[in-house]
Amino acid sequence: MSVDAATVRRIAHLARLELHPAEEPALLAQLNEFFDDIVPHPDGVDPHAQLIHERAYVVRAYRKNEDTLLLRGAVRDQKPPGLYVPNDPEPLTVHHMILDLHIGVPDLVIKEAHAVMEVHPDSLCPTIEQHYDKLVGLSIARGFTHKVRELFGGPRGCTHITALLQAMAPVTIQSMWSFRAAAAREVAGDRGPIDDETRRQIAEMSRNMALATNVNTCHVWDEHGEQVRLLKEGGHVEVPLWVTKRYSELGMDPESWRNRF
Repeated sequence: MSVDAATVRRIAHLARLELHPAEEPALLAQLNEFFDDIVPHPDGVDPHAQLIHERAYVVRAYRKNEDTLLLRGAVRDQKPPGLYVPNDPEPLTVHHMILDLHIGVPDLVIKEAHAVMEVHPDSLCPTIEQHYDKLVGLSIARGFTHKVRELFGGPRGCTHITALLQAMAPVTIQSMWSFRAAAAREVAGDRGPIDDETRRQIAEMSRNMALATNVNTCHVWDEHGEQVRLLKEGGHVEVPLWVTKRYSELGMDPESWRNRF
């Protein structure tokens, strides 16, 4: 995502900040540096090359309650200022769709689904929104992508919502670790420090969930690979590299991450 001066002024206006024109370049540079950290400018391409299109996916996961995960996803396509509408200082949004999925835990079956088209090119586009109610009852685990293509591929759905849906599915699996972490923290807060037996049960539950949701999803989780063998034998997966890095930066022992609850 790139930010232009008009966007900086709009952000300042929405935040009710007084922004002096002389401050705009510095703030513009800071915002673009932030977004370039997510999508770095490609090597070998003129840094002033004209951006002609941008698509962004955002998926957020919420622990709605003890047995429900809420996923909210959005997809947005934008054209840069002035490209489609001459002299327009604002980016032009051409697609903006939002999809909510209420997913049961631990079965990962969709309990509710709501699709909304905030911005769309044709007046007929929203007529397909309710078709995504057919997601209810589907498991978002294995076979989900195939089922999505079957139900919503081509003329049976919206290209953009279906693409968003396929981007959201892996987030469910990623969120299970956080869902369990939030649940464990809640238990710790209610009961005080967790005893060794409860910690062992949490570790066993984590192993079982990891095997149920990750086996054969990628080369690391090959059913015949070292990772799966280790878990089946009651071992632990390695501490994630991003945990190791951050713990080290904070002067903490990465191995203590395993005993954080």
